Amino acid sequence: MVTIRVQGGTPEGSESLCRTCSRGHIITGFRASEQVVFCRTFYIEREIRFPVRECTFYDDRRLASKEDMEEIAWFLTTRKAVRSVGFVSAAQFQQDREKESEIAAAASDDPKLQE
Repeated sequence: MVTIRVQGGTPEGSESLCRTCSRGHIITGFRASEQVVFCRTFYIEREIRFPVRECTFYDDRRLASKEDMEEIAWFLTTRKAVRSVGFVSAAQFQQDREKESEIAAAASDDPKLQE
């Protein structure tokens, strides 16, 4: 048996994109017919009265944002020649930054270094 697929035809499934969009606001009641969908992309939330198949403002909330990825990222440091290159934890990176800022503050207070 041969399966024929038509592009741009009737879509399979009826799950709305709003369910997985970060801008979708869905209120569901106890019955299947009790559901209200709002889109927060616009200045004023707009009610969406039909399942959405395609949206140009779609932002998948299941994917990590850039800020989320930066928060969990590891930092590579190469400050000293004797120190090897490698991964450090966020806590170690913060301690190293604090030490550097203390050294910079002490250097700015020293009148010999300001000349």
